[in-house]
Amino acid sequence: MLRRDELIEAIEERGGGGDAEPAGREEAVDAGLERPRREPEDRPDREEPDGDEEGEEADAAESAEPEADTEPVTGVLDRMPPGYGFLRLSGLHEDEGDVYVSASQIRRCELRPGDEVSGPARPPRRGERHRALVRIEAVNGQSPEDKRRHFEDLTPAPPHRRMFAPDAELDPMVRAADLLGPLAFGQRVLVLAQPRSGRTTLLRTLGTALAATDAQLCVVLADERPEEVPQWEQALPQAEIFAATADEEPRDQVREAELAMGHAKRVAEAGGDVVVLVDSLSRLALGYRDPARVKRMFGVGRELGEDGTGSLTVVATVLESDDRGAEVRHAVETTENLLVHLDAGLAAKGVFPSLVPQDSRASGEEQLREPEELEKVRALRAELGAMQPEEAARALADQIAATANNAELLSRL
Repeated sequence: MLRRDELIEAIEERGGGGDAEPAGREEAVDAGLERPRREPEDRPDREEPDGDEEGEEADAAESAEPEADTEPVTGVLDRMPPGYGFLRLSGLHEDEGDVYVSASQIRRCELRPGDEVSGPARPPRRGERHRALVRIEAVNGQSPEDKRRHFEDLTPAPPHRRMFAPDAELDPMVRAADLLGPLAFGQRVLVLAQPRSGRTTLLRTLGTALAATDAQLCVVLADERPEEVPQWEQALPQAEIFAATADEEPRDQVREAELAMGHAKRVAEAGGDVVVLVDSLSRLALGYRDPARVKRMFGVGRELGEDGTGSLTVVATVLESDDRGAEVRHAVETTENLLVHLDAGLAAKGVFPSLVPQDSRASGEEQLREPEELEKVRALRAELGAMQPEEAARALADQIAATANNAELLSRL
């Protein structure tokens, strides 16, 4: 069961062998004569070649597979610790339909977790559980030979491209956030929300509005109720939805969220605009067992260059229902470009949008608004700030309901 070098090492550890054999499998493992069992996903369908030359020979043999026996596939690469990986074809969950990618292919094309990889896959052979990728034809929509940019090496720039024009007809919840914002590509948007305050409505309506743009939408759901995942898929059919449901271990939820964020980085590297909706940072903090670690995930949002060569926008919720939510808020607050506060008390009284104007704030809006618009927004904020929170929320809701878009609302001031 051991490779040659491992067998030699095991024999030397036992002093050159002996007459007695272990009585059972557990003893054999302890003696180093048999490998311990691993989970199926931790073991490749076949042994990886020891060197790059052998790996290339194996891949060449794969490439000789008759085209009639292959099927084109596209999936997100999930790389395993030993070096090989799998293309996840249905979200980021392990599935019988996943496609095996050899370590030599990953090394040769310098693939990273989250890469979207395309190529032909052959059926599994005897003793194999998964289909295998024959060759790599595209990585993130580009040729695998093309030089690719690295997210961490790209210079961040202040957000300067708005998601929506002032005269865009949007859902009232999105209008309220954009009016007090505004929303722009490359932002880090922090949504402070209580249960039943309308955070799901905000995220879904924002996702629907983004369908009219060229941005790619990803949704990361942590510790979600299983029955709610199909509702998200129905509400946002154009989005890539990565859902870690409540029946999964917290560490698996974190791993899938990080893989989804890696995929978003790869899209931004390739020059695309990607918006990631995260619900919620509070639940991910439970998986990390450290609220401060979610700051790294939230902090990746940025515009990549003044020439608009790609952006990653993160819109993430923090639940204010417990002490963990307060810890997460403390960890990520001041990292955001835009803060939106939703209140369950307002929602319970029928105030919609249930947004607290006094608690919402934005940075860098001078680069996003025209001078006249900026002046009127500041005047509106001052007017709402002089009111009680419920009175201000009702006044804003009434003005939104009475106008078709934010441009018309501001023109009436």
